Amino acid sequence: MSGRVAGKVALITGAARGQGRSHALALAREGADVIAVDICRDYDSVDYPMATTSELEQTARDVEQLDRRVVAVTADVRDADALAAAVNGAVSDLGRLDVVVANAGICILRPWDEVTPQMWQDTLATNLTGAWHTMIACIPHLKASGGGSIICTGSTTALKGAPFFAPYVAAKHGLVGLAEMMANELGQDKIRVNTVHPAGVQTTLTQGLAGLDDLIEAHPTLGPIFWNTLPVRFVEPEDVSHAVIYLASDESRYVTGLSLTVDAGNTIR
Repeated sequence: MSGRVAGKVALITGAARGQGRSHALALAREGADVIAVDICRDYDSVDYPMATTSELEQTARDVEQLDRRVVAVTADVRDADALAAAVNGAVSDLGRLDVVVANAGICILRPWDEVTPQMWQDTLATNLTGAWHTMIACIPHLKASGGGSIICTGSTTALKGAPFFAPYVAAKHGLVGLAEMMANELGQDKIRVNTVHPAGVQTTLTQGLAGLDDLIEAHPTLGPIFWNTLPVRFVEPEDVSHAVIYLASDESRYVTGLSLTVDAGNTIR
């Protein structure tokens, strides 16, 4: 069996579509078996439709088409006990765990004075606490495998104060600190922890942020914060998957605590 992650088992949250599906398929193409996790349920606080069970099943079929084993499970990363049970069962089925992509997330666009308590709570609970729950559910299995790689999906908003995304900015900034702290604590166990920070990615999530143009028009001095250096507005999920493969593979065996940007130069502006 060949591939940059051949023989490994990778778990991806938010795997039903978008970046999560792209990462699952990229890892499968490079030889990994896959545990695909998604909530498959809408949030009242989110303006766009969340992934569905049929989309998660499609991810599983796509992985199987690549001749890799796959376990698809429905779980809410906000629920630590349910997530741990799902992870334990899936790892038991596939025999080990080597790579974790804490990718599940939501994004809500609002000026600060329109952010409701529910919007704040749902975003922090999913994007930050959900990543924490994913880590603590998976770390014992990574230790049992002799080490591994945890990759957290960040954002350019994790590295700069992007306006109109208050709970998202707070969660993603917190995620960077959490990942760096965990990189220190888990280094002795040969577990690496890194974050990947894309610019806007062309997915259903970003399609739900169409109101950003109107907000920028109303606050034109803030527009340059969102400009990329390279002449693209969005990157593609596959662009982020390339970075995930690097961090999942032994090519990055001495890379930990890194914030890796795939942002078309957004964060240098």
